[in-house]
Amino acid sequence: MNKEDNPEIALQHLEQKIDSLIRVCQQLHDENTQLKSEHTELIQQRNVLSDKNEKAKSRVEAMISRLKLMEI
Repeated sequence: MNKEDNPEIALQHLEQKIDSLIRVCQQLHDENTQLKSEHTELIQQRNVLSDKNEKAKSRVEAMISRLKLMEI
């Protein structure tokens, strides 16, 4: 007799597969939540760096303008 022929054993195998799928889904959900959080944090860091870059650019441009005025 094949173990797949026994409905009780087949049902146990199905339960094990379903439990395994549930664990994988939970792991993927947790990973997705973590990645979304990291993504949000990286966007915030990028915005901060972009602001700093713009401020530095403005300061450099202002210094260049002052230097050009001094040449006259």
